[in-house]
Amino acid sequence: MEITRPSRGREQRRQDVLDRLEREIDIWVATADPDGLPCLVPLWFVWHDESVWLATRPGNPTGRNLRHGGRARLAFGDTRDVVLIDGEVTAYTAREVPPDAAGAFSVKTGWDPREDSAPYDYYRVRPLVVQAWYEVQELPKRHLMRDGVWIV
Repeated sequence: MEITRPSRGREQRRQDVLDRLEREIDIWVATADPDGLPCLVPLWFVWHDESVWLATRPGNPTGRNLRHGGRARLAFGDTRDVVLIDGEVTAYTAREVPPDAAGAFSVKTGWDPREDSAPYDYYRVRPLVVQAWYEVQELPKRHLMRDGVWIV
């Protein structure tokens, strides 16, 4: 296969990442339990206040891993246009979640977990590392954020 798409600069890739965070509704969420057993699921999300906000049941593997592991890796589903976000997690019950974050989640997804009959918790993932690349030509400069600070 021949790669014909020109390489984007870091500034353009950062803008493309921010655009996807606003536009996409699903994101892959990778976590691990204390024994290292991985779990990978797609969840609805919202980009709000420089963080990714998720909601899931507190008793399922992803909810437990997010709450107790404190870390997550997030990714968008397209393997030709990769975005990876490594972040630290803060968990909130439906009563504790900041109302503006829960409201932004509800507006974007059309669903308010606080009103569901089953219990849901919210999880704020604050990005620490962001990588983005389109195929091999963008791999050398794929890091856009390190230690929670945009480097572009």
